[in-house]
Amino acid sequence: MSGNEWDQIRHLLVIQDLRGRQTIPLHEAIYSLGRHRENSIVLRSRSVSRQHAILLRVTIPETDQYSFWIIDGNFTGRGSTNGLLVNGNKCFSHNLKHGDVIIFGDHQAQAKYYAVSNLSETEFFAFCEAEDLSDFLTKQAHPLNHFQTLIIDPDSEGANNTALARLASFPELIPNPIIEMDLKERVTYLNPAAFVEFPQLKEMGKQHPILIGLLSAVTHRQKNPFVREVQVGHKIFEQSVHFLPASNLIRTFIARDITEQKQAQTELQQRDRLLQAVAEVANYLLVEMNYEVAIDKALAVLGEAAKVDRVYVFNNHMHSATGEMAVSLQFEWTNINTGSSLHCWQNQSYQSVELERWYAVLSSGQSINGLTREFPPSERELLSRDGIKSLLLVPMRLEKEFWGYLGLADCSTERLWSKHEESTLLTMAASISGAWQRQQVEGKIRFQALHDLLTGLPNRLLFNELLEKALPNAARKQESLAVMFLDLDRFKVINDTLGHTLGDRLLQEVAQRLKNSLRGGDSVARWGGDEFTILLPRVNYLEEVSQVAQRILNALEDVFYLDGHELYVSASLGIALLDEHSYDTETLIQHADTALYYAKDEGRNNYQFYTNTLNIKSPELLTLEKSLRYALEKQELTVYYQPRVNIITKKITGMEALLRWQHPDMGLVAPSVFIPLAETNGLIIKIGEWVLRTACIQNKAWQKAGLAPLTIAVNLSPQQFHQPKLVETVAKILEQTGLDPKFLELEITETTAIEDLDFTRTVLHSFEQMGVHIAIDDFGTGHSSLSRLQLLPFHILKIDKSFIQELTKDVKVAHIVQAIVTLGRSLGLRLTAEGVEKQEELDFLASINCEDVQGFLFYRALSAEKATEILQIELLDRPD
Repeated sequence: MSGNEWDQIRHLLVIQDLRGRQTIPLHEAIYSLGRHRENSIVLRSRSVSRQHAILLRVTIPETDQYSFWIIDGNFTGRGSTNGLLVNGNKCFSHNLKHGDVIIFGDHQAQAKYYAVSNLSETEFFAFCEAEDLSDFLTKQAHPLNHFQTLIIDPDSEGANNTALARLASFPELIPNPIIEMDLKERVTYLNPAAFVEFPQLKEMGKQHPILIGLLSAVTHRQKNPFVREVQVGHKIFEQSVHFLPASNLIRTFIARDITEQKQAQTELQQRDRLLQAVAEVANYLLVEMNYEVAIDKALAVLGEAAKVDRVYVFNNHMHSATGEMAVSLQFEWTNINTGSSLHCWQNQSYQSVELERWYAVLSSGQSINGLTREFPPSERELLSRDGIKSLLLVPMRLEKEFWGYLGLADCSTERLWSKHEESTLLTMAASISGAWQRQQVEGKIRFQALHDLLTGLPNRLLFNELLEKALPNAARKQESLAVMFLDLDRFKVINDTLGHTLGDRLLQEVAQRLKNSLRGGDSVARWGGDEFTILLPRVNYLEEVSQVAQRILNALEDVFYLDGHELYVSASLGIALLDEHSYDTETLIQHADTALYYAKDEGRNNYQFYTNTLNIKSPELLTLEKSLRYALEKQELTVYYQPRVNIITKKITGMEALLRWQHPDMGLVAPSVFIPLAETNGLIIKIGEWVLRTACIQNKAWQKAGLAPLTIAVNLSPQQFHQPKLVETVAKILEQTGLDPKFLELEITETTAIEDLDFTRTVLHSFEQMGVHIAIDDFGTGHSSLSRLQLLPFHILKIDKSFIQELTKDVKVAHIVQAIVTLGRSLGLRLTAEGVEKQEELDFLASINCEDVQGFLFYRALSAEKATEILQIELLDRPD
């Protein structure tokens, strides 16, 4: 083998595609590679473009050797579809090195480049035909073998200079622009591709973007060659720059147009910012308790992420004047250089020509997206007020209801909104709608927690909050304030007579009149039942308070017309002023309540101010009266039972139901104390009905237990007896409890019976027809006579205990008792003596033929459990 043949470097390309493997010796100056059959080298794979790449031969300086460059794309400069990978890295061009692996699109078509020496022509062809090239090369590189593999270093400065020089020698073949400039920044050469891509380059010279800053970049270069990015118009190019010191020339090679890549990167960065914004907005809307603060934060995040000038939230509503559907700007974010337009977007009617199209589009679930100059003239004029050049609006819907819209506006550029920006805005609109719905629900829950559901007024909890806030304000402004406690007079009678439904409507009407009687800034709350509290947070003169109080009383004087009824109510008012005696929330309310009771004692339908010298009920009695209002619902009341005993047989013939109150703090409260209180405040009707029902239930329970049947006696208070629905109420309780009327005995006092004889006769005859027994209680303490009482259908006469206690002490009393028994028996009444505590009292009563007695001599009042035990014992003692 000759020396020249021995030193020669040989190049080959080993192709592996769907057709198999082929080894191609590289001798020509240029090759085209692609799927089309007219290519120099045909690659069989669908991932390969018709012309995928170009292979160029480049001379190595000062030698007769050469290397090869591979360039992505065809001769017109158009890149391949799936790109070019060399050693796993995507590139546009590459100076091939021994062992480089080239992939065309995907792994179905690839090649490996070899540059070898120390091979004869025969050996080279044997090398090309070898099945396993790696094995062949290994053998050639063995130390005992005189052959060697030569690796060219194409990164050397000389190699690169030659490569660029070689490329410049093929201007018609290279699809990429190539430009040459000297150190005086004069263009010395343009290839045809450069003329086509940059037609103004020759004219503009160094002012052309391709050349601007090029000399400075070369001067301050850290390596040679280097790559930089340049923008020409809307396009961005990757420019390879190589300084040739031997000729003082700067040669540039436009490797590729990276405009789409940069746009994709920008869009990807924008998408990442918007996705991050979506996450932040969702967090604000979920965590922030204050809805308005959350929306402000959300719009700021969205505006900064989208890089816009304005972000809007519009809310639909009825126009305040016309009642038409309108829209108002509820929230707005603007960047630092943009002024607010909040005031310009209030109560805008959708019927207007400017917004008519918006409503139609947005309410149908579609978006409004575009440049302002492309909008209809009326809309364009509307948007020009705020300098808007581009607008994107998306609807906000909640349960299929179009309630508003979310918008982005750009005032600096005519921006084309991407689909991703629109979808992101729709996502945020859904999040804001969800937050709005949650705020509405939470607001409703809070309203219900702080307001009375019947009247819509603040409840006692909110009233206390308002008062707590008003106290420091009054102190700071050196003003006073007033708290009023109002109680309706006679409301209980109306409520119990005409029913709770009408009573509720009356309370609603009263609440409205109270609100209308107050000054601006004053508050009224429903404290509970028929009680209201009123706060006057700013008071400078006592007359102001008196005027408001009198205005309230006057407002309630007018008749209430409800369902054909003409109703009249009045009110009692207690007033406490902020001073050294009433200095905080608790004492103000307590003192207003105290003054209220004083107003009631003064005859009702008036107002009274609290003073520390008021001649009022004792604090203990006031507390007791207040507690009694809630004793029934707190289950503090209970019914005891006192047996009635036959004098002759000593057997129990009946039970009398007696009310007891076990106060949690005061212990057992005497009936003589709390019964008059209940009569005074009207609670006796509700309590009395509960006692009647409880007693009937207990009597029925004894009967079901197999105990001896007996009557149960229940006292009716004067208020109970005179209520119009008494007979109906008793009948209903008997029906509900299943107790036979003959086992119920109703007791009324002598005074109650004679108050209205005609009314009493009617009611008692109704009870008689039902089968209920009637007893006259405490006989002898009133001013009646048996002759008058004989007109009424009584069955039992009960002698008051005040006579029994004097029976053995005063002969006159003994004669009176004997006369009562004699006359009662002559009228067919059964006689019962109350309060029998001594044996001599019992003996006297037996001697005058009194039939039954009650008193401590036999039994005290017993709990239901104890009374049951007594009845069970008596049942066992009875003979068969």
